[in-house]
Amino acid sequence: MAAEHSALGLVLALTAGVLAQSMARHLRLPGIVLLLAAGIGLGPDGLGWIDPRELGDGLFVIVDLAVAIILFEGGLNLQFNRLRREQAAIRRLVTWGALLTLIGGALAARWGLGWDWGIAFLFGSLVVVTGPTVIGPLVTELRLKPRVATVLEAEGVLIDPIGAILAVLVLELVIAPDVGSMAAGGIGLFSRLGFGLFAGGAGGLVISRMLGIRRLIPEGLENIVTLAAVLLLFQGCETLVSHSGILAVTIAGAVVGNLGQGVDRDLREFKDQLSILLIGLLFVMLAADVRFEQVHALGWGGLSVVAALILCVRPFEVFLATQESDLSIRERAFVAWVGPRGIVAAAIASIVAGTLERENIPGGVELRALVFLTIACTVVLAGLSAGPVGRWLGVRLPGREGVAILSANALSLALANALRDKGRTVVFLDSNPQQIRIAEEAGHQVIFGNALQERVMQRARFESIDTIVALTGNDTLNGVFSRRARELFGVPTSLIAGAQTTGGVGSEMIARGAAKMIFDGPHDVERWDVRARRGDVEMINFEYQGEPPKDESPDASANSASERYVFLALEQGGQLKPMSSLDMPSAGDRAILAIHLPDRSEALQSLADEGWHPIESDEPAAQDSTEI
Repeated sequence: MAAEHSALGLVLALTAGVLAQSMARHLRLPGIVLLLAAGIGLGPDGLGWIDPRELGDGLFVIVDLAVAIILFEGGLNLQFNRLRREQAAIRRLVTWGALLTLIGGALAARWGLGWDWGIAFLFGSLVVVTGPTVIGPLVTELRLKPRVATVLEAEGVLIDPIGAILAVLVLELVIAPDVGSMAAGGIGLFSRLGFGLFAGGAGGLVISRMLGIRRLIPEGLENIVTLAAVLLLFQGCETLVSHSGILAVTIAGAVVGNLGQGVDRDLREFKDQLSILLIGLLFVMLAADVRFEQVHALGWGGLSVVAALILCVRPFEVFLATQESDLSIRERAFVAWVGPRGIVAAAIASIVAGTLERENIPGGVELRALVFLTIACTVVLAGLSAGPVGRWLGVRLPGREGVAILSANALSLALANALRDKGRTVVFLDSNPQQIRIAEEAGHQVIFGNALQERVMQRARFESIDTIVALTGNDTLNGVFSRRARELFGVPTSLIAGAQTTGGVGSEMIARGAAKMIFDGPHDVERWDVRARRGDVEMINFEYQGEPPKDESPDASANSASERYVFLALEQGGQLKPMSSLDMPSAGDRAILAIHLPDRSEALQSLADEGWHPIESDEPAAQDSTEI
């Protein structure tokens, strides 16, 4: 009967976790707020339907495996090209920043609650982590500037395994506080970090290679094979070097996510959904295991410790760790303000408290209660104040201004370079590894995967996208991509490559005005790709000095057949935007064109007849095809 009751409690926690997160999305609240409320309401202090103690040690097994999957998913979303640009700030936050939080949290617990140094340092190690499961949705909702978003997301993912290893190290010192244990602890720290990095890198390469070899894994089984491999990697590392598995799976996720090998489409969506399921289960179960009287017993001392973390420790850590980074003072202030703790802090706190209880060391109950109080306060504060504070500090994007480009071909790269030079944010979406690599080497943000999937669009932050440009040779794909961007994210402007034949989804959208044709008319993007590879393409800036065309873009009908040039972007009133076939230039407007070098003379003459003349620019006006 007890087994049946524990199974029912587990299923209730699973269901409550899913429902709480669904409701949180509707209410635009951090999911953890409702998860904590659900855990308390269904736990012994509420209805009494869920009692995690009935699971015994099985609870900690579930926690370990669930955290492994959650951190692997977090690693999948780390993009090395974005991390490289902010590597100094991220590296210091997860090293020196972690050490400062450890010390600051311990001092706060010592002075605020009078705890002995061992338990105080345990608390400091547990609050080193920031919650990626809280920060990720928060960053997406707020539409932060890319630099700030990258730092917050990377810190949240990378510091979790470091904080967990620190907590284990401090726990071992608390259990056996002697000189030999301290020396062994230092060696253990480096061995866990080193082994976790090596095993995670190797495991990630193996998983990525398995997924990249066709027919090795039967179609449809990729997700569950990856899941099994991740769990095997975690448990294998734990067996060989205890507490190294959490770092190994995080690194493996980052390796798999950046190598691609066809995993991006279905694997990310599967891992996202599985993580949501496990996060809900864990938070409800762990929150139910904390009694209200335990939190209440902390009194004002507990609140003073949390206040010290938020107002003193976190700002001091961030400002010291980012002082030589490229972050502005306002961006550093926002990063300092946003430091919510999440599922990893809760999970490790419960494991640590259980270990202290088994070792008959007092303080485990109070420690877990203070960690949950910290989670609740930091999550609620971040959820309610991050928006206004971000707006006040100017770190939120003012509105939709980004451009998302489907397919990284020659014309789209040339367009992206021009837009970037004028300060526009550009992101590429493509499932071709070779094209993505070229765009990445050109310094552009890239998202590898199926661009029609909502999750891929979320990773590209389509809520901040003003214009999508669909530049594949597939008219139907272009049209469906445009339609989903509008329906799912409300993207206001859609520009689609014109098809030579009508009847596809894209052509129909252009015909009924739901989208515009990109450039000055239909162009063969594949032909321009071949030309670019041959070095037969030149970029030239032009200025319009004639009368606006009355019916069509300059020489559009003749040019569409000869493909001598392409109008890429039009600058009007100081604003550069992708050119569409409906744009009508006025005197003084400027445009960036791709010219086919063998037809250069004819192209220049045809454009001159229409009032377009080459100009010299203060910036590099032309670039050869190797830069496209």
